[in-house]
Amino acid sequence: MAIEQARPGVIDGSALRADFPVFDRPHRSGVRLCFLDSAASAPKPRTVIEAVADTYAHHYANVHRGIYELSEDATGRFEDARRSLARFIGATSDREVVFVRNATEAINLVAYSWGRSNVGPDDLLLSTEMEHHANLVPWQQLADATRARLEYVRVTDDGRLDLDDLRARMARGPRLVALAHVSNALGTINPVAEIAAMAREVGAVTVLDAAQSVPHLPVDVARLGVDFAALSGHKMLGPSGIGALWGRRELLDAMPPFMTGGSMISRVTLEGTSWNEVPWKFEAGTPAIAEAVGLAAAVDYLEGLGMSNVRAHERLLFERAWSALGELEGIRLLGPDSVEEHAGVISFVVDGVHPHDVATVFDAEGVAVRAGHHCAQPLMHRYDLPATTRASFSVFNDLDDIERLIDAIGSVRRLFGTA
Repeated sequence: MAIEQARPGVIDGSALRADFPVFDRPHRSGVRLCFLDSAASAPKPRTVIEAVADTYAHHYANVHRGIYELSEDATGRFEDARRSLARFIGATSDREVVFVRNATEAINLVAYSWGRSNVGPDDLLLSTEMEHHANLVPWQQLADATRARLEYVRVTDDGRLDLDDLRARMARGPRLVALAHVSNALGTINPVAEIAAMAREVGAVTVLDAAQSVPHLPVDVARLGVDFAALSGHKMLGPSGIGALWGRRELLDAMPPFMTGGSMISRVTLEGTSWNEVPWKFEAGTPAIAEAVGLAAAVDYLEGLGMSNVRAHERLLFERAWSALGELEGIRLLGPDSVEEHAGVISFVVDGVHPHDVATVFDAEGVAVRAGHHCAQPLMHRYDLPATTRASFSVFNDLDDIERLIDAIGSVRRLFGTA
């Protein structure tokens, strides 16, 4: 199916593919890899790969400990990475940025450290039906441990949070509101600033899963008004094994450590221990040093493109894909049909074909998508689905990738006799 070409944009996805070595290798079918699974984990540009390799080759030593040139060099690069990320997400201070392995660890840190110090029996915790398990299971565990009540804001048939249901639950004075900025399974962009303002009015702390928004939208945590935000480096063109928790300084200062051991201490005696200052209080042991430098390189790459441009590029791809998919018979699209409320993630179902079979046929044509419940089983239950097929876009995608997506659906329908 031919997709009408759009006017040239500020980002040329086909040109940017030259920055990503993964595209140097052809798919086993002999065609160019069409990668549509960045919502799971994104490919890495050469600058990120080279930054990690250079750190290990020429700048690696343990940080914050050695009083020698190499260690001081490594420490400076590690802390420079923290400052880069703080600037990128609009933090008022780099001291509010805690390095962790990924968004999952960041949310667990809040649930354990803030939650077990501030949540008690019968306190109300709010999450939503559209959450990734990483922003749902930790709150279940917290509720079980503290005998708090955990409730979920409903999701509408068209993939939006039911704000009337949210307001009704907010009126009961929750201690915490945990939600995704962008749903990894639906692509829904939630009205976070509005929800955070509602939470503040009732004295609730807001925890934002920003794993799917920071790589794709301009994000300013201070302007959003949230109290915590979690992100993963591997989704934003950076290395795996590195992510961050941003938190308001006063909250981080008051929280006990999540893990204990080296680095996070101020003084240790046989009788007791005092903690380091934030953020190091939460960074026990040797951190992911080279990965942090690689994450800073990913930040530099995205800043070089401009996050408004990234959003505009992915918005164009979404509009073309949504429109083309909507013209096909037997395709069910999930999530809002408004481009203002939808990021570059499209989940769909091909009537009569299991999503795993869809993804297998796609792979034979060099098109990589995700099939499954997307770590959002309650949301799948909400829509009475075992799974969906999900295509997600990044800066290196272009309209040719949308054409290949549509053509691959045609192959699925012909193979399974649904065309």
